[in-house]
Amino acid sequence: MSRSDFGDVGRHIASSEDELVHREVVSPNFDERALPISMVVIHYTEMEDKGFAIERLCDPEAKVSAHYVIGKMGEVVRLVPEDKRAWHAGVSYWRGHKDVNSASIGIELDHPGHKYGYGPFPDAQFEALVPLVARMVKAHDIPRANVVGHSDVAPGRKIDPGELFPWDRLAEYGLCLPRPEKLERGDVFDNDASFYLALERFGYDITDGFKAVEAFQRRWRPGKIDGQIDGEVRAILFQLLLDRDRGLAR
Repeated sequence: MSRSDFGDVGRHIASSEDELVHREVVSPNFDERALPISMVVIHYTEMEDKGFAIERLCDPEAKVSAHYVIGKMGEVVRLVPEDKRAWHAGVSYWRGHKDVNSASIGIELDHPGHKYGYGPFPDAQFEALVPLVARMVKAHDIPRANVVGHSDVAPGRKIDPGELFPWDRLAEYGLCLPRPEKLERGDVFDNDASFYLALERFGYDITDGFKAVEAFQRRWRPGKIDGQIDGEVRAILFQLLLDRDRGLAR
């Protein structure tokens, strides 16, 4: 492959023999895992220069990395072997895991993000993401509930991949949880405190309650993100927990 989604930087990266990966370069920013893989975390790069994303993720002074970067036209670059701990999630939490980096595989999507003109994710990029996530889920027996966005695991700091990421399409492949279609019980929480406890039980860090609600909305009700606990948000969370208790939300 002579051309690259990542410009001159990409063209200088060696080709890969992996059928799902186009190029490979080893970032120095990784260490050993302390936990088995049980999660996938999806990010966006939020950079204007598509080549700079790879340069930064490979810069030892930056101290950040990811296992994969996927370009807008679907080019996949592997930066860190999956059996190693990439430094993509930062200070984060999900379902009892405080070391999300040790438990997860991190995927960066080349995207300008909210800072440089937020918009839909290209089809080619999504179509490259699907088989990659499918292989991870199968290889590591990752529950659908643990395929999440950066904002889910770090709600106080992050908003990526954001409200336009097509979680519904990913769910159609059985690779993440779908938004509940039917809200059986409606609004059952008596007060905000009980909602926050339920939100924590589902998996979120509720240290900053407002940001945690925003993150939940960004994932489960992207049409309205205001950090406010309303009847619809309460009903969605209760249905997710109900489905999980029934064994339907692994």
